[in-house]
Amino acid sequence: MKRLLVVSPHFPPINAPDMHRVRMSLPFYEECGWQPHVLTIEPAYDDGAHDPALLRSLPDGLAVTRVRALPARWTRKIGVGNLALRALPYLHAAGKRILGADSHDLVFFSTSMFPAMTLGRRWRQRFGVPYVVDMQDPWLTTYYEGNPGVRRPPKYRLAHSLDAVLEPWTMRRVDGLIAVSEAYIATLCRRYPWIDSECCVTLPFGASARDFEVLPSVGVENHLFRHDDGFVHGVYIGRGGDDMARALRILFTALNAGLSRAPDLYNRIRLHFVGTDYAPSERARKTVEPVARQFGVRDYVSEQTARLPYFETLRLLQDADFLVVIGSDDPQYTASKIYPYVLARRPMIAVLHEESSAGPILQTVRAGVVATFGGDDDMNAAASLATQWTGLLARLPCAPDIDWTAFEPYTAREMTRRQCELFDKVVSRRRAS
Repeated sequence: MKRLLVVSPHFPPINAPDMHRVRMSLPFYEECGWQPHVLTIEPAYDDGAHDPALLRSLPDGLAVTRVRALPARWTRKIGVGNLALRALPYLHAAGKRILGADSHDLVFFSTSMFPAMTLGRRWRQRFGVPYVVDMQDPWLTTYYEGNPGVRRPPKYRLAHSLDAVLEPWTMRRVDGLIAVSEAYIATLCRRYPWIDSECCVTLPFGASARDFEVLPSVGVENHLFRHDDGFVHGVYIGRGGDDMARALRILFTALNAGLSRAPDLYNRIRLHFVGTDYAPSERARKTVEPVARQFGVRDYVSEQTARLPYFETLRLLQDADFLVVIGSDDPQYTASKIYPYVLARRPMIAVLHEESSAGPILQTVRAGVVATFGGDDDMNAAASLATQWTGLLARLPCAPDIDWTAFEPYTAREMTRRQCELFDKVVSRRRAS
C-alpha cells in the first residue's frame, strides 16, 4: 500500500467548495492502493461555514493532522486574510514532521488556497517526495485583465503580483497536474513548457452517491420554501459574481418571454439562488437580484448570499421542482455542481458558455435543458431556453431520464481511480529517474 499525504487546508467540519474532491475521494483511496493521511487546519482558525454533519461522510480510522493558523483578527490589520498564508508556517512544520517520521510516496495538494501548494517544492527538495497539484480554479489568471468592465476583487493587484511569483516557482518542480478543466492544463503547459503533459489529467469533481445515502440520517430540513405551497420552485446553489451576469441575463430574458407567452405556467415560478457569495455576511454582495430587478423579474427571484450547510443544500436539491445551472462568461469555468444535481434526480435548465465542458456532459447523460452562449447570440440563446423551459414546465412534476451508464465516469469512485492512476504514473517515473 503506497502512502499519500493529502494537503487540504479546508476540511470537514468546514464546508468549503475546494475540499469536496478530497472528501469524496477518501472512501476509495485504499481500494486503489493508496493509504491517505490528511494535513489540514484546525476549524477554530477558519471563519468559513462549519457543518459538523460532513464528518459523517469520512471513512472510519482516517489519519488527520490539524494545525493552527495566525488569527485573522491579527493578520487583517496588515491586510492578510488568506487562510493558507496565515497557516503556512504551521503546515510546513507539520508536513516536515510527517514526511520525516514516515516514508510517503506522494504529496497531493487539493485546494484553491494556492499559497499552500508552494510547500510541495520545499518538501520535494528536502525529502525527495514528488507532488501533484489539483487546479480547481486558475491560480495566475488574466481574466480581469481581459475584462476591464468586470469588477475586480479587493486587493487584486497585490494578489496578482504575488501569484505571478508563486505559481511559476511551484510549477518549476511539479510532478503532476489535475485540473477540473482541460483549458487550465493547456494554459499551464503553454506557460511552463517543462511540465510533462503525460502526467496531467482533467478530472471534474466526482458525484458522491454516498452523500445522498447519508442524507436521511442527518435529519436536515428545508427552511427556504415549502414544496407543497402551490409554487414551482427552481433552485441554484453556488457562487454568483459579475462573470455570471451574462448567463443570468439570458435566463431572465427567457423568464420574461415565458411570462408573456405562457403566464399560466410561469407565474408560479420562484427561483432561489443560494450561497452566492463566499464572503462573511457583513461583506457579502448580492449579484443576482440586481440583474433580476433590471429585467423586471425581481418578484420571481430570491438571493441568499450565505452558504448553507452541505446536507441542507442536498435537501434543497431534492425538494426543488427543477434545478438551475448558470455558468461563467470565462470559457474555462467548469460547473462541478452538476454532479450532485444529477444525483438529486431533478430536471435541470442550464445556461453555459459554449466552450464549457458541463454542457456536453448534461446532454450526454440526458439530465436537462441546455442553452449556450458564446458570440453575440444571447437573444437566440434566450429564445431557445424559453422554448425548452416551457416544455419542461408543462411536464412537471417529472424526473429526468438519466443515462446512468453514461454517468458512471463522473462518479466519485471512478474519479478517484483516475486520480490514483496518475499518482501511480508519477511515482513510477520519479523512481525511474
